Amino acid sequence: QVKLVESGGGLVQPGGSLRLSCRTDRSFWRLNVVRWLRQSPGKERELVASIATDGSTEYADSVKGRFTISRENDNKYGYLQMNNLRPDDTGVYYCNGDLLDLGGGPGCDRWGQGTQVTVSS
Repeated sequence: QVKLVESGGGLVQPGGSLRLSCRTDRSFWRLNVVRWLRQSPGKERELVASIATDGSTEYADSVKGRFTISRENDNKYGYLQMNNLRPDDTGVYYCNGDLLDLGGGPGCDRWGQGTQVTVSS
């Protein structure tokens, strides 16, 4: 089964930046719709950003102007550029994608394994 693989989390000081990436592990699959969600301590999982098939984007109010979602490299990769990070951005970030099979098979929905982002001085 095709999977989504995430990378890019880590520890960063307030005001710093991180770039999260998400890719399929099979060469003939593409990211059609990409969503980034986060699970912060003591809170429910929330949608942070999404990018639709037509390239339109949406952001949670808390990250507008600081985070940028994108798809690149022929939609093989999804990214979340996070700037001016704050301690309340701390959490586990998950990539969720609606995947397209270039081989003509049915698409599918997949989740990444999650990556920890910690913003602390």
